[in-house]
Amino acid sequence: MFTQFKNIDTAFKHIKRFSIFLILACVIISGFAIYKSFDLVSTMQSKVYILANGKAIEAFSTTRKDNLPVELRDHIKTFHHYFFTLDPDDKVIRNHIAMALNLADESAKKANDNLKESGYYNNIISANISQEIEIDSIAIDIKQYPFYFKCYATQRLIRSSSTTIRKLVTQGYIRNVSRSDNNPHGFLIQRWETLENVDQPLNP
Repeated sequence: MFTQFKNIDTAFKHIKRFSIFLILACVIISGFAIYKSFDLVSTMQSKVYILANGKAIEAFSTTRKDNLPVELRDHIKTFHHYFFTLDPDDKVIRNHIAMALNLADESAKKANDNLKESGYYNNIISANISQEIEIDSIAIDIKQYPFYFKCYATQRLIRSSSTTIRKLVTQGYIRNVSRSDNNPHGFLIQRWETLENVDQPLNP
């Protein structure tokens, strides 16, 4: 009889230990599942999928500071492209200049007014000149604000009989503004000026 009670007591202890172990295992597994769920949600929230031409392309969300130099360079490149890429067509010239002026302050407008007054655009149209620009490099100082930049580019004036190559160097500062359809980067070029714009001999 005492042996039977002893066996029951031993069995009860085994069941008690097993139950405690099972409860701890469930708590650990549940905690791990909750942790992984939060980690997965956090990872998925940092991803953006863009649909382009019927294909889903993964993009990653980052802070603006991470991409600041890249965005600044693209803003500067875009501005110079529109300001200096011209064809012998008044509508094209007006559209390009309008897009460029959305990215800069009155310093760019003043430069545009000077070109108008000097008859530069009329000469482009009358002489059937196409003007292109290629950005060679852009130096940016992000340690100061507004951000200082210097842009080095090669300019081509293409005529039916010849092509003129010009070395172009400009500088200016960039400050933050609100993003918009006309200014997707949310920057504004200010105190922009041309330091050098000289013809270069063509390579033989």
